[in-house]
Parts: sequence; structure tokens; C-alpha cells
Amino acid sequence: MSIRTHILLFLSLVTVACSRPTTSTPTETASTTAASATETFTNPLLPAGADPWSIYHNGYYYYTHTTGRNLQLWKTRNLADLPTAEHRTVWTPPATGPYSRDVWAPELHYLRGKWYLYFAADSGRNESHRLWVLENPAADPLEGTWTMKGQLTDATNKWAIDGSVFEHKGQLYAIWSGWEGDRNGEQDIYLAKMANPWTIEGPRVRVSRPTYEWEKNGDLGSASDPPHVNVNEGPEVLVHGNKLFLIYSASGCWTDFYALGMLTASVSSNLLDPASWQKSPAPVFQQDPADSVFAPGHNSFFKSPDGTQDWILYHANAEPGQGCGRFRTPRAQQFTWNADGTPNFGTPVEVGVPLAVPARN
Repeated sequence: MSIRTHILLFLSLVTVACSRPTTSTPTETASTTAASATETFTNPLLPAGADPWSIYHNGYYYYTHTTGRNLQLWKTRNLADLPTAEHRTVWTPPATGPYSRDVWAPELHYLRGKWYLYFAADSGRNESHRLWVLENPAADPLEGTWTMKGQLTDATNKWAIDGSVFEHKGQLYAIWSGWEGDRNGEQDIYLAKMANPWTIEGPRVRVSRPTYEWEKNGDLGSASDPPHVNVNEGPEVLVHGNKLFLIYSASGCWTDFYALGMLTASVSSNLLDPASWQKSPAPVFQQDPADSVFAPGHNSFFKSPDGTQDWILYHANAEPGQGCGRFRTPRAQQFTWNADGTPNFGTPVEVGVPLAVPARN
């Protein structure tokens, strides 16, 4: 099972310039403007934070990650400024009940003119983990009231975590990681149509299960029940050209071998047909011990403010054997596209390496 118990500060020259008196000289202003063109940041973005998620809306990035105990949002014009960004807890679970414990992998989406928060939670027993949806009609998701819309489930009502939503040709789809039956041992990726942002309609379809050896690193020890779990989780969809790419995390997050895999489908295919999705035989993003990056995964994607760059946001550990807990930190880096239209995520960037901030208008 996935166990989530839960930047160096980027010194922006723009921020420094804005804090100066309005009597600054033309020379100072020109110097600051020139310097701001080469602004950089370093990973990690925050000292802790698993399952990072970000959405860009109306000039702001809204960011969240797993805390395990509540739902928190950050608001910033630049993800590199997260340590000093506006930040608040927007929802706290009840003391008891089906979504009172183990609040994992939140995602914030703006759909049909309202904000929705999707997350997994349970009653204190992992077997009861399910997906839940909150709604907020406010223009700013850090304001207003978050209302529980209920459980996001299909008719089987099986164990479910890592819920995400995407729209294709006007149709909303839900994707998540779940169990085929009622016992732990394997996590698969499921897909289903949605009637609205909080309701699944029709049956779930399994589009991926761990089949390659690199997806099956999941030993928990003989004292655990089960002693081993094969994992596909954290699904996210990218659309580029005439293809959809479903990027997911494979192997146990408690291992250093946690990595990203990829399924590919044509934009004209039936997404609910498992045969439409072709799995890549090797990881598309994985650990790099030479640069001290271990277990990179559970990613999301975002665009630069000017819309010209694609970025991946993910968590990773800085040392081997740190597992699936508080050592995971959020990191971001730009990625590109191969000649065949597939994403090229490169290798995880080492902590402390200066990177140019996402391109701005």
C-alpha cells in the first residue's frame, strides 16, 4: 500500500526591486530589470511535501501537497516563491468518520466555473481509503466555503486513492489508483466517465496494472500483511498533438525504485477501451543515484506563465532508503518533447542546481 504520512528560499530580484522606495534611480531600475531576466531557483521548492500538485489560473499558481491531516493551499505568481507565498488551511476533516484520517494526494481543479478539491482519505483503516470531492464557488480557492460533495466512486466502491480529473472532447473523466478486489496486494490504474465534477457514471475500466519488473519493486517484509505490493498509482494525463499520455508512478513509494511509467493513446481512440492504451516498456523518469535523487514520482504538470514551457512537478528523496514519508520534497523542472511527440522528462535535477524560473510574459 502507499503510505503517505506526509527551497531553499529563492531570493527574487524582482521582489527586492518592488520593496525599494519609488525614488530609485533609473540606473537601479534598469539594473534590476536586466537581472530579473536571469532569475533562478533551486530544488527543493519546500523543505517537505509529497504528492505535489499545481494549477495555473488567472495569473496565479495554486499549489497543494499531502499533509495527511488537512488540505492546504498556496497562492503565488511564481512557484519558486512558495516559501513566502500566501498559504492557508482550507479544509480540516471531522474528528471521526469515513474521511477523517490519512488525507492524501489532494488535487485542485477549476471545472464548470467552480473549484474542486479531490483527495483520498479513510476512517483510520487503510482498507477504507476512498476518494472524496469538495466544491467552492469563490473566485479565489483560498477564500469562500468548501462544501463536501461526497464520495467519488463507481458502482464497485473499491479501495481508491490518487484521484485526478481530465477533460477530453468535452467529456470529463476520472482516473485513480485502486484495488481490483477487497484485499491489498496490487494497485492498478482505473478510468471512468463522469456525469459532473463529483459523480462517476458507468463502469470503471482498468487501463494499467504492474506487468514489467520495474513496476514490481514493493517488498514490505515478512511481518507485513501483505509482505509485497505491486503498484501503479498517481495517474496524470498530458495531451500533446494527436496523443494522450497517461503518466503514472510505479513500484512502491517506500522503495528507491519508485519511478514514472507512461501509457499512450490516440486522441481519436475510445479511452474506455484498455486496448487503446499502450504501455512503454521502460520508465520515463527514475532515480539518479549519481545526483542523489531517489524515488522520484507522484507528479503533476504545469505550464509557464507565458504558456511556452512545460514543467513537471514531483517529489523525491535526497538519500537512499528514506522511504515514503517526511523526507520527500517537492521539485520542479522543465521538460521537452521528442520528435515523435512523446514527452522527454530527462533525468531528475540535483538539489541545489540553479534553474531558470518558468518563462513569464
